[in-house]
Amino acid sequence: MGPESSVEDGERVVGSEPIAHGGNLSRARTLFPQAPEPWIDLSTGISPYSYPHSPIPGNVFARLPEPALAQKLKAIAAHAYGGPSAAHVAAAPGTQILLPIIAGLLSRPGKAAVLSPTYAEHARAARLAGFEVVETPEFEQLAAADLAVVVNPNNPTGRVVPKSDLLALAALMRKKGGLLVVDEAFMDVSEAQSMAGAVEQGGLIVLRSFGKFYGMAGLRLGFALAHPSIVSRIEDRLGPWAVSGPALHVASEALADDAWRRATQARLKADAARLDALLDQAGFSVFGGTSLFRMVRSDKAQSLFRHLGESGILTRVFAERPEDLRLGLPAPDDWPRVEEALASIEPAN
Repeated sequence: MGPESSVEDGERVVGSEPIAHGGNLSRARTLFPQAPEPWIDLSTGISPYSYPHSPIPGNVFARLPEPALAQKLKAIAAHAYGGPSAAHVAAAPGTQILLPIIAGLLSRPGKAAVLSPTYAEHARAARLAGFEVVETPEFEQLAAADLAVVVNPNNPTGRVVPKSDLLALAALMRKKGGLLVVDEAFMDVSEAQSMAGAVEQGGLIVLRSFGKFYGMAGLRLGFALAHPSIVSRIEDRLGPWAVSGPALHVASEALADDAWRRATQARLKADAARLDALLDQAGFSVFGGTSLFRMVRSDKAQSLFRHLGESGILTRVFAERPEDLRLGLPAPDDWPRVEEALASIEPAN
């Protein structure tokens, strides 16, 4: 992913223009007009298992969100994610909206470095804030930046940076008045160690996404964990009622449900292994990923994308890395179609 563009499905988006992402079924129908419906969308890393929350009371839609319920959610989130306290948590309508806010926290824009390839919105948000942005595969280069960004575990490769390395980088950022952002959007399914418990020291913001693991991306909910002084500045920019009443209701239940979280982690791990086996049988080796998405690296990745697309199955390709393809996990009822499509492709080897 070059410093001036982000590419997906053969489209180039330059500079500060909106970036194309997965989940665009309208785009898929244009690319594959003869594909069978309904589409199976494997182009995102969203869990196929949505949290089975209790019914949302009708008055939740009729009233402004209660501040006490927002505070309760912050405390639950701090416990679930390993943060020091509710004061160290800012809740927002999705982590996406936090990116430009965070990029504007430093007194002046300087140099930003993003460990890449990764989620392209981090670099875009930094550029919009006036930073000179470098996207680099070398972790060591982050130390020279004023704003350093690491997605851990990474999307789409699944790469994990050891916590000891991140702690050292956070200490360096803190010493020089910089900021390290660790996006842990996929930490719920990782065996890596979260940085959430280290935010009290400062110089560090940890992002957590609710919708991916809990299969409810449309709820739009995310969290920033940081020193209370940073949290206060983020919340000032978000303004009142940042999180909707329905989101408060659902997330307060879900984040407190440890039994469901453990069972779902095991279920996703088994599903990822099942998808790996199907890809292997089709002649494609899995290069990386997490148990919410798998990444294939092959000189026939584009052919696999087209074959699946013609079968009504949308995956994620990257035009600047044409050998890479990312697949999310099928929902329970979608496995037969995915198995049939993969079984009908000519082996890549």
